[in-house]
Amino acid sequence: MAECSWAHQSPELQVYHDHIWGKPVTDEQQLFKRLCLETYQAGLSWQTVLNKQAAFAEDFHDFELVKVAAMTTKELEQILQDPRIIRNRLKIAATVNNAQAVLRLDSEGEFSSLSTYLWHFVDGQPLIAYPMTEQEVPSTSPLAQQIARDLKRRGFKFVGPTIVYSWLQAVGIVNDHLVGCPAK
Repeated sequence: MAECSWAHQSPELQVYHDHIWGKPVTDEQQLFKRLCLETYQAGLSWQTVLNKQAAFAEDFHDFELVKVAAMTTKELEQILQDPRIIRNRLKIAATVNNAQAVLRLDSEGEFSSLSTYLWHFVDGQPLIAYPMTEQEVPSTSPLAQQIARDLKRRGFKFVGPTIVYSWLQAVGIVNDHLVGCPAK
């Protein structure tokens, strides 16, 4: 039976693989949280992000959109001093910016939530891929490129196609577990 070998690198990755990655998410706060975590991961290992996830949640009000969107420059400067997190000024600023962008999206009328927006791209149905090997799992896709362009148009930051594709995997819009993986 094929398994996603990256999950065996640590107990945290195994839990993430078995219980989170590829499982459909519709909760707006969870969708936002996972977008943020994918942003922090850019250029780093996923293990690093998992190790810092609790500190990010603490610093960013458990990713509550209204609270994050209202964060002040002074609060962000304090967060940048926290050694428990990934202290990248652009990524931290993107977190607040993207919370504001989600709230705008929610209030524009076209979509009632980030969930409605994101899932409309796949008509509410996860895309199940059937990769036989990890080499067959792409780092981006035409769908991720389309969503990245649209998010940027709507004012989101740090949402390139690779980050968006990882986000789609993380929230179960795309299921890239290998064929035969028990988590599929």
